[in-house]
Amino acid sequence: MSTTKKLWVGLAALLIASFGAMLWLGSELYRSKPPVPDRVVTTGGAALYTKADIETGRQVWQSIGGQQLGSIWGHGALVAPDWSADWIHREVEARTELMARATEGVPASALTPEESAALNARIRREFRTNTYDAKTGDLVVSDQRAMAMSAVAAHYMSLFSNDPATHDLRETYAMRENTVPDEAHRRALTAFIFWTAWAASTDRPEKSGVTYTNNWPYDPEIGNTPTPSAFMWSMFSILFLIAGVGLLTWHYAAYHGKEDAPIPPARDPMLGLVITPSMKATAKYFWIVIALFLVQILLGATTAHFQVEGQEAYGFKIAEYLPYSLTRSWHTQLAVLWIATAWLGTGLYIAPAISGHEPKFQRLGVNFLFVCLLVIVVGAFAGQWFAVMQKMGLANNFWFGHQGWEYVDIGRFWQAFLFIGLLLWLFLVGRALWPALRRKDEMSSIVGLMFLSTVAIGLFYGAGLMWGEKTHISVVEYWRWWVVHLWVEGFFEVFAVAVLSFLFVKLGLIRGKTATNNVLFATIIYLTGGVLGMFHHLYFAGTTTAAVALGASFSALEVVPLAIIGLEAHETWRHSRAVPWMARYRWPIMFFLAVSFWNLVGAGLFGFLINTPIALYYMQGLNLTPLHGHTALFGVYGMLGIGLMLFCLRGLKGNALWHTGTLKAAFWAFNVGLTLMAVLTLLPLGTLQLQAALEHGYWYARSAEFMGKPIIDVLVWMRMPGDLIFSIGALLLAWFVLRHWILPKADPAFDRTSDEDIQRTLDRGTV
Repeated sequence: MSTTKKLWVGLAALLIASFGAMLWLGSELYRSKPPVPDRVVTTGGAALYTKADIETGRQVWQSIGGQQLGSIWGHGALVAPDWSADWIHREVEARTELMARATEGVPASALTPEESAALNARIRREFRTNTYDAKTGDLVVSDQRAMAMSAVAAHYMSLFSNDPATHDLRETYAMRENTVPDEAHRRALTAFIFWTAWAASTDRPEKSGVTYTNNWPYDPEIGNTPTPSAFMWSMFSILFLIAGVGLLTWHYAAYHGKEDAPIPPARDPMLGLVITPSMKATAKYFWIVIALFLVQILLGATTAHFQVEGQEAYGFKIAEYLPYSLTRSWHTQLAVLWIATAWLGTGLYIAPAISGHEPKFQRLGVNFLFVCLLVIVVGAFAGQWFAVMQKMGLANNFWFGHQGWEYVDIGRFWQAFLFIGLLLWLFLVGRALWPALRRKDEMSSIVGLMFLSTVAIGLFYGAGLMWGEKTHISVVEYWRWWVVHLWVEGFFEVFAVAVLSFLFVKLGLIRGKTATNNVLFATIIYLTGGVLGMFHHLYFAGTTTAAVALGASFSALEVVPLAIIGLEAHETWRHSRAVPWMARYRWPIMFFLAVSFWNLVGAGLFGFLINTPIALYYMQGLNLTPLHGHTALFGVYGMLGIGLMLFCLRGLKGNALWHTGTLKAAFWAFNVGLTLMAVLTLLPLGTLQLQAALEHGYWYARSAEFMGKPIIDVLVWMRMPGDLIFSIGALLLAWFVLRHWILPKADPAFDRTSDEDIQRTLDRGTV
């Protein structure tokens, strides 16, 4: 059996085993998820909440932005508190005060240390004891605890209204006035928040000492401390990482570079590429990439500014028109949308280039898909505005408004529409690739892998349709990460590797057989950790110890291929300098080099910083999470999208002069701006939050008291230099694309394609 066939068999076995394990653990999650009680009642028989109240409260939470306004179980936005942790702390305080006055006749602040310790022990037992009766469906609480719950609920009733008493807190949390105008909806919202806090503070019936969220959030007052499995699997994950890096390094040293590199052609092979009508039609995709990118940056700056002024922007009451939860929703979604659009456009451009075949009505399909994407963006964003502004109503919110789940929070109608659009993209790319798939040559495996990744991209977004409006939130989290982790971080990664390898083979810089084996091996390495590594997102989302074990083991392996990323970068750089005509592709390749760097730093270093169970236990939902998110999402996928876009633009107008000064400035502005954002704000702010969580509990690291400190304001303002430099880079890139397309200048030197002509053009500095 040839090496290529062995790699295909290995990839197939890996995918079968990985998805089998994922589906098994998913079935376990369905079985062990935290129960939603039919009623919450007191020992005296008074009903506090019903299941309908909890479900309605979740609908309300979703309609105001859900995970875009504070977080639940650590998933979501970072300015407002984590509502689960906040409720637990406030209820403990209220319960302590009530018990101190009832038993000792004094306020809690007047208790002796011994009295306080005894009181805390009683409260801890009360919180940790699971009083849910599966037979009756009732969750029973004491009459005294019900009084504490009532006090906390009153606080939230005030906070989500326009009560002047909690105005300052709303401003600190970047909440608009009257976030939930309807009083009945506010009461239902308190039922949902209570339930999330109860699940995070009550022992599982089958495992004493472990809550439904594996003892997250950290709160020693109720005994929420790391579980033994968090320590054990963190240790094993580090061992897996060391072993994986060692094995991959040995493989690289033993097998890499044993074959002589091909002699590059004297002329650019891509100059002979025939640009078909459908390939020309992809240009508009790259225009929309630039437009969405610029809007995303503007919304990101607005979202960041909310952390300073809360409800205003330099005196303008912006929260009344564009609340924080809305600008953050659009900012996070646009990040995925413009990157995905760049990759979709690349697929539509490169498929006919690979096969040399232009199917009938292909251009019509490309144009129709473009219109569909515009309709989806405008419709989905408009629906979210009506939802967050509470102008839509709960009945229509799930389908046309705001689902509340970070990165997949557009209404279900628009979500299904986007899925259909991706299936159309799959059809268009597949029919254009079909002749190349039927050919049996050294490129067939790369083309096959590219097609399979296209199929996966089209189909796996469908995981976002696997939950309904009232599906348990643990189950929603499970399927949500199929989309966010597998779709974005998994199969788009494979698609990108296959496309880049094809381009280098097409340029004559790598042998087809070598590229095929490298791509298959890289895909196996990426997906070994990438598929089951998804579970590191689910440590504390109502799953069992098995999720901790699998997530810790395989998320560590996600870092393994990044350990030798510098060697891959060197190979890419060597290719870029192989022959003078490669200077035409210098800046697309420079963006690919940046992908290698940020893969190592953003995805590797900052990713592993938070991915072990014990680390994420303390860091989930702190600013060390967006440290990884920003540097990985833009640094890897954004840079890759820009590089692919530039490669396509180079081909669409092959004879046009490139004003490389503009691209050079944009490239370095992106990298310097992203570095400053990470080093000056996200890293120190996240580190301070981590220290606060370790000293006082997780609730404190997300509290208004901590986030309102002067040092936090200084660190937030320190984002401005990096953000400004980054924004200048985006404007320069936009100007380059506009100038290249609207006001191109032809360079006749490239028509002759001799090395001497190219060198003369290089001397003029316009390549």
